[in-house]
Amino acid sequence: MRILLVEDDAVLREVMARSLAHTGHHVDSASSAQEADHLWRVQTFDAVLLDLNLPQHPHPGSPPGNGLAVLRAARARGDRTPVLVLTARNRTEERIAGLDSGADDYLGKPFDLAEVEARLRALARRATGSDDRTRLGALELDRRARRFTMASQPFELPAREFALLWELMSPPGHTISKRHLSDKLSSFDEALGDNALEAFVSRLRKKLAGSGASIRTLRGLGYRMEADE
Repeated sequence: MRILLVEDDAVLREVMARSLAHTGHHVDSASSAQEADHLWRVQTFDAVLLDLNLPQHPHPGSPPGNGLAVLRAARARGDRTPVLVLTARNRTEERIAGLDSGADDYLGKPFDLAEVEARLRALARRATGSDDRTRLGALELDRRARRFTMASQPFELPAREFALLWELMSPPGHTISKRHLSDKLSSFDEALGDNALEAFVSRLRKKLAGSGASIRTLRGLGYRMEADE
């Protein structure tokens, strides 16, 4: 998933970003409400991890100054990205305020990073109606376990190739544009260009040889994962 992480604690933000990246997610980080509001407006995300207790902007009429304001602004413009609120505020009325502002789930600090990831997966499934597993012919991907098997035999893939294959197989048979794939595999600071994307696709094609499935290029449209005839 491509995730927007909004957290003003630099140490916690770095630990969370590193943990999420290690499990194959692509993370864009923001330390203030203003930065989060900007990133959320210019980039599409699969989920947002949002701290409510962000520093307030001192000037009236400025962009949103806390997590709730950022969330309300996103919902007001029709953005339905799943949001998991992370906060040290544990009072019932504050949890209710977050949920009423459009949050999909709520987790108080301190929290376990494994639980954060589990809740993110649940939000993604709820938003897309998809499972953590997908299959095509002899290929099977389990996103939760980060396991890829070919004819029931385990097969290792680097994180970006795994993410690329997941996008192509969720579900199989649909056409996905280069722009969409580049967005999914990029971070905000590191864009994945067409040449790099084509190199990833080329490497995947070689690894999938003999699997009964292949990646088809549709000129001007993108790629499609199909079972071989």
